[in-house]
Amino acid sequence: MAQLTRIAGKSEIPPGTGKVVQVGGQAVAVFNCDGAFYAMDNTCKHRGGPLGEGTISGTSVSCPWHGWEYDVTSGACHMDPAITVQTFPVTVQGDDVLVSV
Repeated sequence: MAQLTRIAGKSEIPPGTGKVVQVGGQAVAVFNCDGAFYAMDNTCKHRGGPLGEGTISGTSVSCPWHGWEYDVTSGACHMDPAITVQTFPVTVQGDDVLVSV
């Protein structure tokens, strides 16, 4: 069973933004979508772009390199839902945002 790791305080990831954190040697992108937090692998399947630096719209993140869009709730690519990025469970306890990788 994966362990919960504190990755940030809620105020460190304002609504509509993302943050990249290292958890167990893996780069994880964490997003705040109107107060709901989601985590996924930071690497775009197209050319390896940093998803955590992408633009958020609703629950979609757009890779800053070439614009590939992913649903942060499922990891599915909007262009081809068969292409997915791994997602990770997120828990909020008080002001702490925790992820299970």
